[in-house]
Amino acid sequence: MSVSNVLAMTDSQFEPVGRSPDTSASGGGGVAAPDAPSMISVRSAQKHFGDLHVLRDIELEVPRGQVVVVLGPSGSGKSTLCRTINRLEPIDSGEIRVDGEPLPSEGRALANLRAEVGMVFQSFNLFAHKTILDNVTLGPVKVRGKKKEEARARAVELLERVGIAEQKDKYPAQLSGGQQQRVAIARALAMDPKVMLFDEPTSALDPEMVNEVLDVMVSLAREGMTMLVVTHEMGFARKAADRVVFMADGVIVEDTDPESFFTAPKSERARDFLSKILGH
Repeated sequence: MSVSNVLAMTDSQFEPVGRSPDTSASGGGGVAAPDAPSMISVRSAQKHFGDLHVLRDIELEVPRGQVVVVLGPSGSGKSTLCRTINRLEPIDSGEIRVDGEPLPSEGRALANLRAEVGMVFQSFNLFAHKTILDNVTLGPVKVRGKKKEEARARAVELLERVGIAEQKDKYPAQLSGGQQQRVAIARALAMDPKVMLFDEPTSALDPEMVNEVLDVMVSLAREGMTMLVVTHEMGFARKAADRVVFMADGVIVEDTDPESFFTAPKSERARDFLSKILGH
């Protein structure tokens, strides 16, 4: 995997984040208020894997500073949607824009776009032969052209922010899964992204390590980072999200505020999903 690809790439424990989002969701259509510019805009997006139609005419607007959590059963298309936003998965038709600019198809322009869109995956994708500090500084030096001293200072600051600065000289294999995922978040932030994408960031972690990663994500939400988060963590969705987008069978079924979704879902599909998830 190339450097550019890697660099692109219980409820009571959560308190409401107390942020003031730039806008509120309109519900249903997911269209931002007129005075809130969209950081992410998806229009009429279609995606197939062979005969499987995984994204069906997706319409989604994420205003600057919003936290949008995407929920849904396995196979609903939510991770594919997340991966299309920095073109790790190209769409078949439709349009995706980030900060008003259409996604480039390839080359330098696409690399520049990925530098603006931080992504945290299920797997950590850290370079095993490099120290934690080197993992975080590599992108700013190689892609952004920052001086090593500047990049290192920023990396230490970010590692402190995610609570693992004392691990900076270790290698990934010496860290727990939760610590490695926090390094992955710090690495993405080191690129000074305009938006952060999270694709099931806690699904590969042991249960006791989940909260340490979610705590970092909650702090980012408090600070106003534009975030699109694919997750099964209902506590995070309920407390940290400005909007919940519920997908099933490649379609956005509901797009509303967390309170409405969790207390009064409109669709039978969402009610069935919540009964299975929250019933355990």
